[in-house]
Amino acid sequence: MLIPRDRGMPPGVRWPMADPDVLRPYDELATRMLPRVLDAPRTAEPFGDTPPPVSGIEPKTEEKPQSLVKASGRIAIASLISRITGFLWKVMLAWAVGIGVVNDSFNVANTMPNIVFELLLGGVLSSVVVPLLVRSQDDPDGGAAYVQRLMTVASVLLLLGTVAAVAAAPLFTSLYVDSSGQANPALATAFAYLLLPQIFFYGVFALLSAVLNAKHVFAPAAWAPVVNNLVVIITIIVVAVMPGEISLDPVKLGDAKLLTLGLGVTAGIVAQAVILVPPLLRTGFRFKWRWGIDKRMKEFGGLAGWILGYVAVSQIGFTINTRVLTSGTQGGVTAYSNAWLLFQLPYGVIGVSLLTAIMPRMSRAAADGDNGKLIADLSYASRLSTVTLVPISAVMTIVGSSIGIALFTLGKGTLDSAERLGQALAISAFGLLPYALVMLQLRVFYAMKDARTPTLIMIVMTVVKIPLLYLCPALLDPDHIVLGAMMVNAMTFVVGAILGQVWLWVRLGNLRSKRVLGVILFTLFASALGVAAAWVVGWIVPSSLGPTIGAWVKLFLQGVVGIVVSFGVLIALKVDELSPVTRRFTRLVKRG
Repeated sequence: MLIPRDRGMPPGVRWPMADPDVLRPYDELATRMLPRVLDAPRTAEPFGDTPPPVSGIEPKTEEKPQSLVKASGRIAIASLISRITGFLWKVMLAWAVGIGVVNDSFNVANTMPNIVFELLLGGVLSSVVVPLLVRSQDDPDGGAAYVQRLMTVASVLLLLGTVAAVAAAPLFTSLYVDSSGQANPALATAFAYLLLPQIFFYGVFALLSAVLNAKHVFAPAAWAPVVNNLVVIITIIVVAVMPGEISLDPVKLGDAKLLTLGLGVTAGIVAQAVILVPPLLRTGFRFKWRWGIDKRMKEFGGLAGWILGYVAVSQIGFTINTRVLTSGTQGGVTAYSNAWLLFQLPYGVIGVSLLTAIMPRMSRAAADGDNGKLIADLSYASRLSTVTLVPISAVMTIVGSSIGIALFTLGKGTLDSAERLGQALAISAFGLLPYALVMLQLRVFYAMKDARTPTLIMIVMTVVKIPLLYLCPALLDPDHIVLGAMMVNAMTFVVGAILGQVWLWVRLGNLRSKRVLGVILFTLFASALGVAAAWVVGWIVPSSLGPTIGAWVKLFLQGVVGIVVSFGVLIALKVDELSPVTRRFTRLVKRG
């Protein structure tokens, strides 16, 4: 049986807040690192959810909840703006080049740097570097020499890995692109040559962010992805006004538009990393080359192995997913990618602004062995996720098509491809709550210093996902493969959420699931009424407005009516979990 029943995990084992399915291309590192800092009590060690195993220092019981709320609010604002600007440039790219083979090739190539970085060093950096930096602060020099040695070793590894990845660009393309469909492997390879140098700068950003976090400087790393997105937006505007089209047959690496798009997007990642240098220098840090491996780096070998295993397994699923998408109609990868970003918006904002605030309590309860309090916090966080995300996901199912048509029919976008993207979003919406629960459950395992269980859960999710993905091209026509892939993706999160709940029940006992189930049922009832009201409102929009204007009108009317009715019913039903949510958002708006 896969479920581990032993409670004794090795000390110091931690787990990254990694997305278990799709890498986020523009702020994945920032939103994965910063909550780790905010999760820790500010009067104890400032890095990580379980301070005692890392440094051997017992945490103080004093806590400053107001500072945590203020910090989580600031990170929520930064995350919201980052995700909005990141999605904006995706929409603008569709306007500039359409939702077809060019956009597909770009999206496939643009995920390669993330994948290689994660396999090379990303997971280890994001999980190991922070506790290592914390421990080094006890050195006579405050950890300066250790940080310099760590940065030297990591920089060399990143540089070598980047050079090797660029040289292997054609191999990566053959791995991720199914040439039997309507994909263009040559164009994906050309983009890969221009985008794979991002690997080095992703690593630099991760390192500099960690050093700044160690010095309690959070804002630069939170806002750096926004700078990246602004650079990309400017690049796309330049591409849009340039004359001509990107050559497809033959593909020319020297094509002006192709070069501008590829180099401009890479320049955004460079800017994201470089913008952290001035704040780092203002802290007094100075870099110098220091060679050699510190003995403390070797202590995390077991952790690194579990993290790399997690990343490797997740990338198997991602690779199959991409190949299945590229075997269908052009635009499948782009539709999946953009629908996923829309899917991520509500979770990203709510997850940062609500769930981050509860993590210190969960971490302290796990460190103290107080399972009762840990279970109570898990139940509370699950209910908060339910009352906030289920109404949103329900409304997304009714307005999905309108979102696709409203946003992606401008410029070179077509009505068919935009509608397909919207349908993909609508199908994926029911997986929003399971996705949030999977993320929450991973945080609980993380708080319990368990690095093994998330990897085992990921293995099960991937084993379920791969056969279902291969059924999509066998059972569906090419136009609908992306819809099937989205359905499989959502179902995988359902499997992961159920498995995680069972695993936690084995580890912790009664999880107070009845109360969570009760809140889910109340919320589903309210959301169903909201969807019904939104559906009725959609009928009053005249077809004479045309597809695009009609979609905008429907999006506004159905979105507002659906959300207002859903949350209005929850308020009328006096669902207790809604009160702290509304109070917290009120405080967030006031602070913003």
